[in-house]
Amino acid sequence: MPKLKTKSGAKKRFKFTATGKVKVAQAGKRHGMIKRHAKFIRDARGTMVLCDSDAKIVKKYMPYNR
Repeated sequence: MPKLKTKSGAKKRFKFTATGKVKVAQAGKRHGMIKRHAKFIRDARGTMVLCDSDAKIVKKYMPYNR
């Protein structure tokens, strides 16, 4: 069977935890911070873990990072 290619957009955006969950940066923080309230900016700091249904899609894009 031939080697599978990793989606280059996915390898830039996602990392995997030691247990196999998918880590991603919090959405909604690129611009427009003046209209966001302080609680949103605080809560959106750092990374988050994707839900299982979204993680299944990302794992198809990255076949060798399981």
